[in-house]
Amino acid sequence: MAEKILMKGNEAIGEAAIVAGCRHYFGYPITPQTELTEYMAKRMPQVQGVFLQAESEVAAINMVYGAAGTGVRVMTSSSSPGISLKQEGISYIAGAELPCVIVNIMRGGPGLGGIQPGQADYFQAVKGGGHGDYRNIVLAPNSVQELVDMTIQAFDLAEHYRNPVMLLGDGALGQMMEPVEFKIGDMAPMAKPWAANGMRGRKEPNIINSLHLQPEKLEQHNIHLQEKYAVIQANEARWEELHTDDADLILVAYGITSRIARTAMEKARSEGLKVGMLRPQTLWPFPEAPFQRLSDNAKAFLVLELSAGQMVEDVRLAVNGKKPVAFYGRTGGMMPSPKSVYEQIVKTVQEKGGK
Repeated sequence: MAEKILMKGNEAIGEAAIVAGCRHYFGYPITPQTELTEYMAKRMPQVQGVFLQAESEVAAINMVYGAAGTGVRVMTSSSSPGISLKQEGISYIAGAELPCVIVNIMRGGPGLGGIQPGQADYFQAVKGGGHGDYRNIVLAPNSVQELVDMTIQAFDLAEHYRNPVMLLGDGALGQMMEPVEFKIGDMAPMAKPWAANGMRGRKEPNIINSLHLQPEKLEQHNIHLQEKYAVIQANEARWEELHTDDADLILVAYGITSRIARTAMEKARSEGLKVGMLRPQTLWPFPEAPFQRLSDNAKAFLVLELSAGQMVEDVRLAVNGKKPVAFYGRTGGMMPSPKSVYEQIVKTVQEKGGK
């Protein structure tokens, strides 16, 4: 077994990126992810990498576009309003089919909000956020170890599908410290015959662009992208199930909220309530299949989020009206206690039936 190291979440993401082969980082400081930028400023020169603090978030994402176009593994990171500023560039990157990793350590909002944890960037992450018909692959860790594992996976997925991958964490995960170990990714770095990195014996130069002035060509490009997204949906949806076999009530939560939900679930089960949990680990593609399966026997679902209700819409779509879907959320950086979630469990069971 590899040696475990006690690390803060933000710093663990940085080291995981280096383990994954990332040698180019462009970013701009913003709490609660600034430690990641600081860590990369220290570590990148030590591994002969490139660190550049850009003049703005807009500049940083366009630097990512340029680096990704050469075929290198590249990452940027920010927090909620900073990610908003990157949205145009993310759309360009998706349109040009370039692999990169984007980290969002979410804070409360809207506007400047606050630096406490939030999950109100769900819509922005999974519905595109920028303009046009595009998708990000969105990974949702719930521990510092998963921050590490999913960061490494993110580079593999980005390269495999030539698509931006977003790691969607929050202020609590970014700031907490837990023991972690680092493992090399499953996929070997791929050849990149599409990269703009010199002629390399080619007769024609590679040109990377997301501009298609002829509508017929643009439509064909969009059809190609949608076909790629369909493959991602078929192959990359990931989730975790706990005590769902006999559950009347299924809790649904991701990220830090899922850890609170698990504690409340265990208390409820100790009281004789048949409660299980379904934790999406990919927010896009959203894991619809287990919801469709579990809705055959479960009596209700209870969605828990640090928002006014965003993922709950995808849960309702996945359940497709077969069973009721309740919601409990906290906003503005406030986090629910296991006690308050337990009380919501009891209330939902009483309203929807079940034991």
